[in-house]
Amino acid sequence: MNRILIILGIVLTIIVCVSSCERIDAGHVGVEVDMYGSSKGVNGVTECTGWVFYNPITTKIYEFPVFIQHKEYKGENSFTVNTKDGSEFHVSPIINYSIQRDKVPYIFSKYRRSLAQIEEGFLKTAVYDAFRLATNNYTAEDLISNRQAFEIKVRQLLESQILKEGFTINQFTSNLEYPASFKNAINAKNNAVQAALTAENQVKTAEAQAKIKVARAEGNAQATLTEARAEAESNRLRQSTLTPLLIQQQWIEAWKYGGSQVPTYMAGNGEKFMMNLSK
Repeated sequence: MNRILIILGIVLTIIVCVSSCERIDAGHVGVEVDMYGSSKGVNGVTECTGWVFYNPITTKIYEFPVFIQHKEYKGENSFTVNTKDGSEFHVSPIINYSIQRDKVPYIFSKYRRSLAQIEEGFLKTAVYDAFRLATNNYTAEDLISNRQAFEIKVRQLLESQILKEGFTINQFTSNLEYPASFKNAINAKNNAVQAALTAENQVKTAEAQAKIKVARAEGNAQATLTEARAEAESNRLRQSTLTPLLIQQQWIEAWKYGGSQVPTYMAGNGEKFMMNLSK
């Protein structure tokens, strides 16, 4: 009987020891919470990694990750915000953040929620407010023209809200989408610019082709003039050098080499003379 009691005592002791200790994983912070008594609530004890021993009857340990978290507010969790001129912009922000290790007890004490619940509660509201406040400072046209400045403004507003609560932003993207009317206007503008460029290029091409034609015509005219001048000069030189004797010589050569005999006549003394055809 005593042996059974001893064994039961040992088993009970093992069970109590196992249930009264917990291992905090690396990258997490454990928060010890008193469930009963005058000090009920977060007692300010923050445990780091390793084994934590506590009274499982009156105390509970909650773990919070302190490594970088990734959260995307898209689909049903995305936002629609208005500029000061009433235009609607759609945002599906992505945020990488982490929790400051020494603020974990404060965060749990204030929100009494898991990290996933805080992301859908406080953090989501803070992100929306940052976009809402930043967007109200711009008209739609100004926002589109100053996209980078807008992103910086949103991040500054968001950090001013969550940094004091123990959250640190590591990376932030707005994924801002323009209204359909602005997309259509931008497309129309781009098409108009493209059409204007095409027309301008066509005009330049036509002008270039016209210039080529003019240049060719001028060149042909100049060539014709030059040729006429050369021909006239040649004729002038020919006329200045033609003598009766030279003409007669050319006539003889043309007659002879043309296949005929030079016309001659017989004198009374029996001699042949060339017939004078110039008369």
